[in-house]
Amino acid sequence: MAGDVPRAQPPPAPAPRQHPYVLLWRWRRNPLRRPTDRLRAWIALGLLLAVLAAAPAAMSAVGDAAYRHYRDTAAHQERTRDRVPAVLVHDAPRHPEPGSDEARRTRYPVEVRFTAPDGATRTGKADVTPGLPVDSTVLVWVDPAGGITEPPLDAGQIRSRTMGWAILAFLGVALAGLAAHAVTGLVLHRRNLAAWDAAWAATSPRWSRSP
Repeated sequence: MAGDVPRAQPPPAPAPRQHPYVLLWRWRRNPLRRPTDRLRAWIALGLLLAVLAAAPAAMSAVGDAAYRHYRDTAAHQERTRDRVPAVLVHDAPRHPEPGSDEARRTRYPVEVRFTAPDGATRTGKADVTPGLPVDSTVLVWVDPAGGITEPPLDAGQIRSRTMGWAILAFLGVALAGLAAHAVTGLVLHRRNLAAWDAAWAATSPRWSRSP
């Protein structure tokens, strides 16, 4: 009858939860388990333990080496770089929102004139605050060759770069473990296929033999 309200349907049955033993089927005794299944399970466990042991060690070793490298780099930069006064050659661009937080963080590249460590007068680009007029004086970092460069690495930059290398080391060990697991799985899978082909070659004549 048109307009009848359909009868309510029972809610769908919840998905069956996997028993913990199902996840460990390669260790459980069952007639379908092959020797390669158990071998693959042990290899996976060994790789997992190896990654858990090697990843922190790799992070520590790589992080320590990176920290020493960037610390020495910062010390070398502090010894070889000089901070000298420079004069703006022309006005710096004005920010569209003067006085805003964005304006205080923004820097514009402007041509400046400075005296290099060798006594020669040179020009280059330096990042300055918006709105500085021509002939304003700013401080710039100059390398031994007399070019404007970045300031020496500070403690925060050293720390962040060290952490970056340590994280890359951890990911490298984890990816190496996954790659090893994939390769061993592929090798064992091909071995299973070869064993299946051999067993079928021995069995198929009895199945296909005419009565």
